[in-house]
Amino acid sequence: MLPRRVILLIICTLLLFLGIYTWNQRTGQWDRLCAAVGLEFTGGIMRGFAGVEDMVLGAWSNYVDLRNVREENRELKARLRVLEQRLADTREGMAELERLRRLMHLEYPASWQARASRVLAWRMGPNAALSTVMLSSGYMNGASPGTPVTSWEGVVGRILKAGPSTSVALLLTDTGSRVAVITSEGRVQGILAGGGPGLPLELRFVRQNAPVRVGELLVTSGVDSCFPKGIPVARVTAISTGGASRSGASVLEIQAEPLVDFHRLEEVFLLQRPADSITPESDAVYTRRAPLLEKPEEPEPEAGQ
Repeated sequence: MLPRRVILLIICTLLLFLGIYTWNQRTGQWDRLCAAVGLEFTGGIMRGFAGVEDMVLGAWSNYVDLRNVREENRELKARLRVLEQRLADTREGMAELERLRRLMHLEYPASWQARASRVLAWRMGPNAALSTVMLSSGYMNGASPGTPVTSWEGVVGRILKAGPSTSVALLLTDTGSRVAVITSEGRVQGILAGGGPGLPLELRFVRQNAPVRVGELLVTSGVDSCFPKGIPVARVTAISTGGASRSGASVLEIQAEPLVDFHRLEEVFLLQRPADSITPESDAVYTRRAPLLEKPEEPEPEAGQ
């Protein structure tokens, strides 16, 4: 029984294929169907390979682009650092230009000459014997003991000692500093003395009934033969009564603050008369030029603090 069914199945299959073949010979539909199925199958496989290829090529391209971006990022960072440095230099140059413009707008008596100088180092504070700054000008550039030192804000101090190309200036705040001043409104004269690091200046020898007020500007009077007249020095911050001079006369106790910010000092002017010598002065000449200035003991040369 089983062989018959097998034979019958084979015969039916052959008849089916024969029928399909005959039908395909007349219409060609089977060829088109097989071709379409084969193309679709092959296309699916090729699309899979193409997708894998695109993925691999895309990953490689992204890797190459990432490396290029990293290199470009390094270059841009390097250029940014250069530009930031140039910007910082430009800002520093603009700030220096502004300070120099302020210095150039200052007016001094015709008999005085102003020479620009740069601050190289400074010694200020309780650990320093004197409050001083080192300048880039020496006696070859017009600096000599007693030479006035100013900035665009006002009086800085005076030259304490000078070398060939550098000098040391005693600041207005040092306890050995003395400047003859006059009030801008009441025209009251006195001697402005340094109080030391962090302490106010003291205006001495002002009588009790003198017309002085808090906030009044103190300018150089010119009577000490050191500073020209009319340079701003300080501003009065406090006034009290009850003081007495060495002779017993009643005087005012007046405190003042300097106009110059010494911690931000970078450029200064050295004031010099045309007839002044550019060689180091002796102690006798020092005393003659600044009779009101007390000459402190000169410390050993030290680097700026």
